[in-house]
Amino acid sequence: MLFAKRVSAFVNLVPKNISNIEYCKQIVRSSGSVGANYIEANESLGKKDFLLHLKISRKEAKETRYWLNLITCDRNQEEEKAELIQESTELMKIFGSIITKKEKLNI
Repeated sequence: MLFAKRVSAFVNLVPKNISNIEYCKQIVRSSGSVGANYIEANESLGKKDFLLHLKISRKEAKETRYWLNLITCDRNQEEEKAELIQESTELMKIFGSIITKKEKLNI
């Protein structure tokens, strides 16, 4: 949830041009979906459901990173953008690690 809130705060500050407006719509959706699917994974009905929602979270984190890379922003926003890209990458790795462990353990 904090990731989606940070992304939302960031997109509210980026310059409004035709490209950024469309990218921002996508990034708000994908960043929110990361947390929503993680919640669904934790409320899963079984292993397959858990893994499915975790894989979707990982996919949405990857998509968020993609949209962040496309957004153009002012120099003073570049640091926040880089931090969000790093956080999305870390989320992908965390979800990937959990998925791998669960699949190996066959839990």
